[in-house]
Amino acid sequence: MYANISENKSTVSIILPTYNESQNIIQILKSIEENLPKNLLAQTIIVDDNSPDGTGKIVDDYLHLKKIANNTIDVIHRTTKSGLASAILKGIQNATGDIIVVMDSDFSHPPQIIPKMLESLKKYHSDIVIASRYVTGGSIEHWTLKRKLMSKIATKIAKFSLGVTAKDPMSGFFLFRKNLLHDLNFDAIGYKILLEILVKTKGAKISEVPYTFSNRKFGSSKLGADTIFDYLKSVFKLYRYGKQIVNDEPRKSIRFMSKAARFYTVGASGFLINYLTSLLLAGNIPELWFVHANVYGIAASMISNFFLNKYWTFEDRNFSPKKTIVQFLKFIGFSSLGALVQIGIVFSLIEQYDVGYPVALLIGVLSAAFGNFVLNKKLTFKEKTWN
Repeated sequence: MYANISENKSTVSIILPTYNESQNIIQILKSIEENLPKNLLAQTIIVDDNSPDGTGKIVDDYLHLKKIANNTIDVIHRTTKSGLASAILKGIQNATGDIIVVMDSDFSHPPQIIPKMLESLKKYHSDIVIASRYVTGGSIEHWTLKRKLMSKIATKIAKFSLGVTAKDPMSGFFLFRKNLLHDLNFDAIGYKILLEILVKTKGAKISEVPYTFSNRKFGSSKLGADTIFDYLKSVFKLYRYGKQIVNDEPRKSIRFMSKAARFYTVGASGFLINYLTSLLLAGNIPELWFVHANVYGIAASMISNFFLNKYWTFEDRNFSPKKTIVQFLKFIGFSSLGALVQIGIVFSLIEQYDVGYPVALLIGVLSAAFGNFVLNKKLTFKEKTWN
């Protein structure tokens, strides 16, 4: 039987995954102690991934010197760096509390927000409470434009592809009732375990509490290319997990993503057709100027893209001349508009916001491709947008 948060004495387990947090760990433990409600029976679990800077040993030494009232501190020493999500799951396995709090140990997640989260759990009878950067009152301090854009894009991907409704599904600061995870299996890929919990506990009641995210003062950020790859891998796995049947039909988000995937696959094939056609014409017809060869290559890719999308992506088998010509002209028009949008976004990001060309190009291509897909879906092939 799990205790209720409204009782006089409640049990909470706070999980702090650590890797090279020697400059932060003792201060964060003290701050947690100072900010926890006095009637709370708390357990703090440090899951350390064999930090080279001795984070785990520092906590061990600290525990020998001081006993904290109403607060038990446990240290789990792992022998290898196995990742944030798996560290959190290891902490959950060893948690004695009926409420689990997950947070970072670098002060980007302020401990003074924990009481507000617990109050939200009680007030709204929630199953999950998220400390959110994106609800009213929440904010982010000292982030570069690049990182803000990456966060926004990742959040949009989670919402549209996985159907989550939380404003900040990418938050690393959250709490939940432990029994919510009963009989669930987790992949523990990457950094965003909350996203996996939200997808796999469909129907759970969620509330969000605003907070200000601040960059760490000490140590280095763990964000890198491998983090982005792990995130995309996790989304793909969760997308497949969500590929279930509701009312004898696939979920709308699944159908939308399936058609988007087909549309972008056709786009990739168009690139190949463009390249090969231009190369073959320029190489085998000496009198043909390379610019003309390139124009023919572009035309061939546009024609192939249109017919493949009509037949395969949007499954429109009506090839009557009038309808097909009208659709083709719309398709070419939206493709041209997408090219202009891409150029405009790249120019704006580089000239006005000093974003590097590779990042600006990626954002421009993704934005134009998404807009191209939605416009053709709705206006060229007459489908509902989110269907």
